Amino acid sequence: MTDALGEPDARASVTFLGTDRIEVLRFAGAAPRPHVRYATLGMSDAPMADPTAVLADPHRGPRAELLLAVRPVAGALVDEVLRALAVFAATPQVEGVVVAPGASLDLGGPLWPGAPFTSVLVSDPDAVPDLALPAPADPVRFLPLVPMTPHEAAWKRAKGADALRERWRGEGIDLLDPRRSSAV
Repeated sequence: MTDALGEPDARASVTFLGTDRIEVLRFAGAAPRPHVRYATLGMSDAPMADPTAVLADPHRGPRAELLLAVRPVAGALVDEVLRALAVFAATPQVEGVVVAPGASLDLGGPLWPGAPFTSVLVSDPDAVPDLALPAPADPVRFLPLVPMTPHEAAWKRAKGADALRERWRGEGIDLLDPRRSSAV
């Protein structure tokens, strides 16, 4: 991860009752990418298990960490997204779900104070290559998150992730803008 993002300039850790510790790292942006990236660390300690499986394999199964990129904007309290990211990263342990591209994760409240977003769309890996682990473990995938407004989340539920992405493209939405308006 540090090969792709550099060294973190801040980190925080959160532990929820009954889960392992989740850290969230902050990577300050620099030219040509002036946006800030946040990455979870700890979600991939164990593979995500299919909630319908009778017995979870302690070695095999998808592993992931989450990434969120935003452009710094004066007055936006984006650094307070750390707890929300830790909640999302703990979801496989707490709720027994497999987080994969196309899924959405809902916080039920703003991702950070004053944010118009309450959920995220999980995207396909892009900036950070998979991290190979010793066999038989599956590699760790680094899944980008895109914040969604409640209306966008409803659109995604009704029409699907691809339709929402197309809507964002069609509207010319800047997905890195922490104050952007809803495309729906």
